[in-house]
Amino acid sequence: MKLKKNLFAVAVILATLAAALATFLLLRPEDSASAAASPPAPGDARAVRADSHRLTGPRQSELTVTEFLDFECEACGAVQPTVERLRQEYGDRVTFVVRYFPMPGHRNSRTAAVAVEAAARQDRFEDMYRTMFATQKEWGESKDSRAHVFRSYAERLGLDMLRYDAAVADPATEDRVRADQRDGMGLAVQGTPTFFLDAERVRTPPTYEAFKALIDERLAR
Repeated sequence: MKLKKNLFAVAVILATLAAALATFLLLRPEDSASAAASPPAPGDARAVRADSHRLTGPRQSELTVTEFLDFECEACGAVQPTVERLRQEYGDRVTFVVRYFPMPGHRNSRTAAVAVEAAARQDRFEDMYRTMFATQKEWGESKDSRAHVFRSYAERLGLDMLRYDAAVADPATEDRVRADQRDGMGLAVQGTPTFFLDAERVRTPPTYEAFKALIDERLAR
């Protein structure tokens, strides 16, 4: 069991380093220009906004955990079960928030985020969020667009496909993704996953136990 935990921690750390390295080595000019458009003024970037997607919405939350993520990021996929376990652990004590942060060099990361946001227009954010991570190995690292694959996920979830297609084609949907990304850049997010506890950026804990200990320490303050 100890060896398994150590291997998980190493996998998360290596995948996180690879994702961060992609920011510098695989940055495409068009991605850079897109992400940098209308960056927030100093001090205006926020970890959470009123329209941020919440996995939980307790009425009297004691702490907010925000994750800036990329659906194609292997480290994000590796930590997702930990986030789910923490959600079950803390119930109404902690709010869990998801922000989009598609990384340059991941061919389908922005496309995936747009697909998830299109599903969110039909109040199915969490369903598509889970589907993306459950299927990540099927489409991740592809050099071709997987938009048609994401559309098939929407069909599988029973979404209204006319509304889904319209949302994907609507520039406002991608603008919503970019808005999250601009906040992340304003908060010095450089790789994924990046977590904030309330407004404080923290190093991603490598194990469930480490993450739980960090949350417990904040709740005890």
